[in-house]
Amino acid sequence: MPHPQIHDHGAHAPHEHEHPPLPAPSHEGSVVLDIGAGTGALVIHATDADDGLEIHASPADRPEQRTHAAVRPRHLPDRTLYAAVLTPLPTGRYTVWQRDDTPHGSVDVTEGQVSDYRWA
Repeated sequence: MPHPQIHDHGAHAPHEHEHPPLPAPSHEGSVVLDIGAGTGALVIHATDADDGLEIHASPADRPEQRTHAAVRPRHLPDRTLYAAVLTPLPTGRYTVWQRDDTPHGSVDVTEGQVSDYRWA
């Protein structure tokens, strides 16, 4: 069952709302990317120290329109990666945000493609 958390969603003051429990770690072939005409996916690569961290991204020209995903382990046959996966995202330039209102960086999301961003 979701539980209330108080945290900052970027441009908004810290507030309380419910989040579902973190998803289980994924395994090879278990993540489905909803990409195609007009949309792409963003994979934000992080480290094991970032497991569970909620990372936000927004269209570069609409910083108030944020979406987020948690960093989770991604188990592959030869290694484990840590990443947040945002999909589907409309194509365009995105700002990836720090925990506050400071941009971490930017990335282009391309139609029908998976874009990579390095958090760490």
